[in-house]
Amino acid sequence: MIAFVSGPVAALAPDLAVVEVGGVGIAVQCTPDTLSGLRVGQQARLATSLVVREDSLTLYGFADDDERQVFELLQTASGVGPRLAQAMLAVHSPDALRLAIAQGDEKALTAVPGIGKKGAQRLLLELKDRLGEPVGRHGAAAQGVGSGVTASWRDQLHAALIGLGYATREADEAVSAVAPQAEAATAEGAPPPVPQLLRAALQTLNRAR
Repeated sequence: MIAFVSGPVAALAPDLAVVEVGGVGIAVQCTPDTLSGLRVGQQARLATSLVVREDSLTLYGFADDDERQVFELLQTASGVGPRLAQAMLAVHSPDALRLAIAQGDEKALTAVPGIGKKGAQRLLLELKDRLGEPVGRHGAAAQGVGSGVTASWRDQLHAALIGLGYATREADEAVSAVAPQAEAATAEGAPPPVPQLLRAALQTLNRAR
């Protein structure tokens, strides 16, 4: 098992980062939350989980070990593969997922693309005693993740929505809907919070359906 990768970030894409390790570029699939904290040329340390299939080897990367553990525990539920587990972590933090499971919050789970009402009920039942209690998040910077956003928030958010299965038109509308929130953050001198914007965009899309 590859427990983590550490090295300079060689490249970033909407859904992955390339980390140089010993002269080799390792492609790591990441959530928008994790990607938003990386910068090309800066050192990064990503906890990783290797998913082996007959025709592929895919490395998933996380800001910390807790997020990786939740990613792996989510896949112990029937019908949850790595992509759905990653989508769940793109919408909710590990502690938010723990709270949702502990409180039986179907609405929180159905906010994730690919999870319907019946699927949410099944997940609440199967994961009830697996994720544990909320533990609190330490900032991504403590795990060696750089700060700053390398692509515009619009590009990151749009790419994340497309990656989660939404049509281009839906992604465009959702990005426009959360633009005031991003502009408010910019006016206060802070970078637009892509993870929070993604969650707001998903809520907008769910209301439109």
